[in-house]
Amino acid sequence: MPVKIRLQRHGKKGKPYYWIVAADSRAKRDGKYLEKLGAYNPNTNPATIELDVDGAVQWLQNGAQPTDTAKAILSYKGAMLKNHLAGGVRKGALTEEQAETKFNAWLEEKAAKVEAKTDGLSKADADAKAKALEAEKAVNEARIAAATPVVEEEVAEDVATEETAANEEE
Repeated sequence: MPVKIRLQRHGKKGKPYYWIVAADSRAKRDGKYLEKLGAYNPNTNPATIELDVDGAVQWLQNGAQPTDTAKAILSYKGAMLKNHLAGGVRKGALTEEQAETKFNAWLEEKAAKVEAKTDGLSKADADAKAKALEAEKAVNEARIAAATPVVEEEVAEDVATEETAANEEE
């Protein structure tokens, strides 16, 4: 039975949400699966991925083939690296502690990159809001300035008509 690690679509129309599953390759896309390994939500920025890394590595070691998108997700979360390091441990190229150290270092570096991206996005969002507020203030000031001379002209005309009326009475 050939097993694939692939995405199973859920969610509403236009709002996809995926489960990452290990399934028989002959099963339907959204049909029967062997094990749910995680979830992937592409609607958020950056995309939200929850993955059981150890479970994915177990399936990879048992011969499961990931689809292209699933492979990218597994690589992003470190499952492919952990599988690679486990292969090195099996061959005797490195010890279990060395592999764990390398994997943890990679996880910390990846977490720093993701944190930097979310900080950059939040800063860009704050800058956009500040710029929109400034533009709105400028528009309001221009609207007030445009309305003010009209009032002054009307007041000046009222004063002029009052003066002429006073002069005529004298």
